[in-house]
Amino acid sequence: MRHRFANLMRCPAREGDSQRRGKPLCVRDSSRNGRGRRGSQCGVVLPIVLLISTMMLATSAVWFETSLSATRSTNNVRDYLQAFHAADSALISCARSVIAADVETVPASPLASVEPTQWKVKSAFEAGAITPIAQWPGSLRAPQCLIEAWRLANRAEARAYLLTSRGFGRNRESQVWLQLELVIDSETVERHWRRVAASPF
Repeated sequence: MRHRFANLMRCPAREGDSQRRGKPLCVRDSSRNGRGRRGSQCGVVLPIVLLISTMMLATSAVWFETSLSATRSTNNVRDYLQAFHAADSALISCARSVIAADVETVPASPLASVEPTQWKVKSAFEAGAITPIAQWPGSLRAPQCLIEAWRLANRAEARAYLLTSRGFGRNRESQVWLQLELVIDSETVERHWRRVAASPF
């Protein structure tokens, strides 16, 4: 009886018993297939990473260019406003001097029957322009103003003046030109303001 029990203990397990217990009869070496799958996955991931990196670089470049353009635009607007306020202040100061009949401010020149055009000539403007404001903060140069007297054909008693002012920003390219047609008839003062679209010289 003892010998039979020992023989049963030495008897190998049947195939059905191993399957019921959840233990495989054999284990295949899948290390080669695993390496193949890992290599395939790496081959797919690398292009995706490169694509994402390229998109991020492109987005950063666009953002940088946009920021640079916005900065330039802001600086241009600031320079324009600087030049505009300088020219406008010079024009107001010249108009006050003309209205007050300041003989030293209004140059003596032959009166023309047509609108003066000396302000378009660089040499004439530089020679005849005055600086009613000695210095304008932040500007390259002090604003200038040229006063040109002329005669109205249909209003002989009226005095007419063309005032042209030029203001500067932080550089010579940022200039603003303003004009004021001033007509003084007895105690009546007429003002016609306009902006010069482009620098005459």
